[in-house]
Amino acid sequence: MAIEVLVVDDQPLLRMAFTMVLDAQDDMTLAGEADCGEEAVRLAERLRPDVVLMDVRMPGMDGIEATRLISERCPETKVLILTTFDLDEYAFAGLRAGASGFLLKNALPAELLGAIRSVAAGDAVVAPRITRRLLETFAHRLPHHDVTPGAEDPRLAQLTERERGVLIEVARGLSNAEIAARLHLSDATIKTHVSRVLAKLGVRDRVQAVVVAYESRLVQPL
Repeated sequence: MAIEVLVVDDQPLLRMAFTMVLDAQDDMTLAGEADCGEEAVRLAERLRPDVVLMDVRMPGMDGIEATRLISERCPETKVLILTTFDLDEYAFAGLRAGASGFLLKNALPAELLGAIRSVAAGDAVVAPRITRRLLETFAHRLPHHDVTPGAEDPRLAQLTERERGVLIEVARGLSNAEIAARLHLSDATIKTHVSRVLAKLGVRDRVQAVVVAYESRLVQPL
């Protein structure tokens, strides 16, 4: 099955460029195009694409609000935020809104295609350390600064002590292999723990799990 992609950008030339790249792939197809957030949400609800390439700076409803609505209404659809800088508040806001990752607008075609394939397969397209740096950079924007660490989000109560420990290491930017070495467990065991953490938190990928860890103050910004 071809990966269906919805392209959202208010600049026609950029939409055309993305479309040309997609059209050249055997495993991808253009589901549709939108030039604003409102249209992106309408098309996502109607077309149910696998992946949305989402610009953030658009007139009317911006890409962040559109991402939030699409994540709520079309949970099976993954969103890739398109940003100018890898550590900016648009990328940060996009992750908090439910995006599975972000990509620089000047990314090479191969990087774009690889990101689309990864997101469609259920992976996140943000290196764990980049996610951590983003959240630490903009941590002052997170709510509930005075709550007891880990006490605000009831989802954390569902985690075992081991799963909580694994989530903390994920939020610190460690890969499965690095967590396995630190906790003296196998890679397969850590992968199982991570899968259970995602299921119990009700999030779609590691990026969203890291956001929960920071927002609940389970992990404190450095």
